[in-house]
Amino acid sequence: MFNVPSAVAAILIVLGLVHAVRVLLLSPRADVQLLLLFSFIPVRYDPTVLLQGVVPGGLAADVWTFVTYALIHGDITHLGLNAVWLLAFGTPVARRFGNGRFLVFLAATAAAGAAAHLATHAGEFVPMVGASAAISGCMAAAMRFAFQDGGPLARWRTPDMQSYRVPAAPLVAALSDPRILAFLAVWFGLNVLIGAGTLALPGAEAAVAWQAHIGGFLAGLLLFALFDPVGRPARRDGHGPGTDAGPH
Repeated sequence: MFNVPSAVAAILIVLGLVHAVRVLLLSPRADVQLLLLFSFIPVRYDPTVLLQGVVPGGLAADVWTFVTYALIHGDITHLGLNAVWLLAFGTPVARRFGNGRFLVFLAATAAAGAAAHLATHAGEFVPMVGASAAISGCMAAAMRFAFQDGGPLARWRTPDMQSYRVPAAPLVAALSDPRILAFLAVWFGLNVLIGAGTLALPGAEAAVAWQAHIGGFLAGLLLFALFDPVGRPARRDGHGPGTDAGPH
């Protein structure tokens, strides 16, 4: 925890600053304007609704709110929980991807979460905020390599940077690993319970956008290969797609 990648540290600082500005500097009216400009509001995309300027920002906000909503949190508990999960799952992914790829990956998974929320909440005026969808994408990405031989969860002692560079399991192989299947069952089960109202999260006074969590997770799972800079391992017959994949 004392060697957090700079991209993760920067995101945590931004999240903290955004929340501090909202709580300490903005008036209630200004905070509402900030939410209207930067949170994700599905009604923006409903052509049958005449907004008449109620949701400001125009076309630009229609685009940027797919990502900027992830920088805003409902309260300090919401922010604290997401900060902990970002440290846990964002750190290994940032170490593997590098800072630039990691930040683009976060934006892509946040956008996927917003798209999933839009598909299931079309026409709603309730704003969605929080980095949970992007963090869910990090969970999925970490799952692709953390359980591999020599990976960070396979080296409980003396972990080093090389453990984050092990070749990732192909998606089909990953989905046949009992440990990963157990992880998926627990994660999806928790989200289903949250969606059904059976399980409440600490500090969650508003409804939890669990569909966005699933959208971000699936995006992280499927987009991982596009962002992963580590080559795939060579096959035993010497005809594999890469030989620079690092140790096995």
